[in-house]
Amino acid sequence: MAALHQYYETDFNNAVRMHVRFTVDGEIIEAVVLFDFVGLMAYVACYVPGNDRKLEFFLKLLQALEYGKTQMVLDGKITLPAAKQFPGQLRVENKEDFEVLARFHGDPTWVSSKDIQATRRVFIYCEADLSEQDIQSIKAAAKTHNHDLQIRSTEYMETRTKQEQPLAFISHDSRDKDAVARKIAINLQKMLCPVWYDEFSLKIGDNLRETIEKGLKECKKCILILSPNFLSNNGWTKKEFDSIFTREILEEKKLVLPVWYQVNKRQIYDYSPSLLNVKGANWENLGEEEVCRQLCRVILE
Repeated sequence: MAALHQYYETDFNNAVRMHVRFTVDGEIIEAVVLFDFVGLMAYVACYVPGNDRKLEFFLKLLQALEYGKTQMVLDGKITLPAAKQFPGQLRVENKEDFEVLARFHGDPTWVSSKDIQATRRVFIYCEADLSEQDIQSIKAAAKTHNHDLQIRSTEYMETRTKQEQPLAFISHDSRDKDAVARKIAINLQKMLCPVWYDEFSLKIGDNLRETIEKGLKECKKCILILSPNFLSNNGWTKKEFDSIFTREILEEKKLVLPVWYQVNKRQIYDYSPSLLNVKGANWENLGEEEVCRQLCRVILE
């Protein structure tokens, strides 16, 4: 099952995301300003972790989000939508003033983020166990601050994930999460290709062996991130590889999608000669976007 933070990161996949943060009662809150160049509007989404939040915290958060006055600090990151999701070109300029520019296919005019109208729309992704009465109270308070608020809670997450069966299992060494695994998981989710990825799919209390084996059995493909870390790991990754290889023999289907990361043919041959017979995607040669595009195309076929 996907984590709520995954939806926070992948919803609104046609918009440019400016990552910011602001302070509520001394606590730093993660947020994004979303620029929708298609609808020419901007809005805000923020993520509130922790399931023990009380009503009072959200009331303070709404007070902190004051249009034109809240001090939002740029987090040094801009996320652009995937080419599949945006029907045009985008460029970022950081000269005297920060600016994102967009031009749609067939239209010679560039549109600036400075020209996009800020709306009163606010999305709060929160893990707190809020009652219906709490949510109504928060929404009523939002109106007094001129916010058009939508709360996306664990109920939102659970309802969505019931309808999203993972199509591919991402098998990787945990040391490769930041460099490759998480990037693949997020990119494929943005491309409407749901995946089984431990950070998104495992929750507290899950039986690791049973949950992982279930993912390996049910997903139509398995993405193997073949790295020096993966090849030297005789624990979980070796068990996952053996499991998916056995399933290939049993079902007589091609299930493995290798992604090569900092490895060569000799290393792959020494690990499993049969893997050299399977065409893989080289992360260094192709780059993040192209690897994810090729994976998505094969998985969705």
